Amino acid sequence: MSVLVYIESEEGKFKKASLEIASYAKEVAQMLQTTVTAVTFNTSDVSELGNYGVDKILKVSNDKLTNFNAEAYADVLKQAAEKEQSKVVVLSQSANSKYLAPLLAVHLNAGYASNVVALPESANPFTVKRTAFTNKAFSFTKIATDVKIIGLSKNAFGLKEVQADATAEDFAPTLSDADFSVQVTNVDKAKNTVTIADAEIVVSGGRGLKGPENWGMIENLAETLGAATACSKPVSDMGWRPHSEHVGQTGKPVASNLYIAIGISGAIQHLAGINASKTKVVINNDPEAPFFKAADYGVVGDAFEIVPKLNEKLKEFKAKNA
Repeated sequence: MSVLVYIESEEGKFKKASLEIASYAKEVAQMLQTTVTAVTFNTSDVSELGNYGVDKILKVSNDKLTNFNAEAYADVLKQAAEKEQSKVVVLSQSANSKYLAPLLAVHLNAGYASNVVALPESANPFTVKRTAFTNKAFSFTKIATDVKIIGLSKNAFGLKEVQADATAEDFAPTLSDADFSVQVTNVDKAKNTVTIADAEIVVSGGRGLKGPENWGMIENLAETLGAATACSKPVSDMGWRPHSEHVGQTGKPVASNLYIAIGISGAIQHLAGINASKTKVVINNDPEAPFFKAADYGVVGDAFEIVPKLNEKLKEFKAKNA
C-alpha cells in the first residue's frame, strides 16, 4: 500500500516541484507506515529520486507519452495506483497536474484536495490544510473516500533529502486509442528563459515603467538574479509584454521564493495571484500604493533610479562571492 507520486520532468530532468512532493510523500508514508512509489515518464536516469525518500520507481517508456497527455497519463497513474494498492496519491499544483488530477480522481473514485500546504492533520479522519479565498485563509478538509488525491502547493513543504534505497522497474500499462483522443501536434517552447511556473525568483513590472522601451531594466535585473520576468494585467493588455507573463488572479499564479514588483500599485487581483510567494518586495514612488501593505519589504522611490543601482550592487556582490 504505497503512497504514489507523479514525477514531472522536462528534457530528462526532474522538476523541483516533483522532488518536493516526493519529500512530502515520504513523511505521509511514515505517518501511514508504508512506502513511496514514484511514476516517471520516458526518463532514463531516476537515481536522484532515492535522495528524496522514494522507495520504488515505476518507469514508463512509451513514445506516445513523450508529450503530456492528461487522459493517457491519468490512465497510467490509475493502473499504477491499482498495482501498488495506493490509497494516497500526491501531485504537484503545476498546470499539467491541475488538468490531470480531476481525471485521475474520476478513474479512482477518489476525493481530491488541491492547494494543500501542510502534512495531514490526522490520518483518520484524513484531514488536510489548504489555502482558501485566494490565499487569504486556510480550510481544513476531510477526504472520506477510500483513495485520496493531494495537490501540494508549490514551496509549501520544501525539499527534504531522506536517503532511501530506491529500486526501479519497467512499467508497461495498457493504453487504448481512447486515451489519445486528444493529441499534441506541436510544442513551442521559449528558449534561454526561466519560466514563471518554475522560477525561484520573479521580477515583475507594471505601468510605472511608462512603456515597453523601458523593460530592459526588468530583464537586466532578472538576468542578474537568474529570475523569470512577469508583468501586471494592464501591461499585457496594452501589449507591452506577452500575456504569458501576466501574473495575478486572471493570469498565472506565482509561488516563488522571492517576488519583486516594480512600478506595480497592487490591485487586489494581482495580489491574489502572488500571495503564495514567500517574500514580496515592492519598489514604487507612491507611498500609498496598496502593494506596500502586502509586501515584506518596500522601497519608496523612482524605479528608474533604484533598479539600475540595485542591479549594479547585485552584480558586485555576485562577483565577490563567485
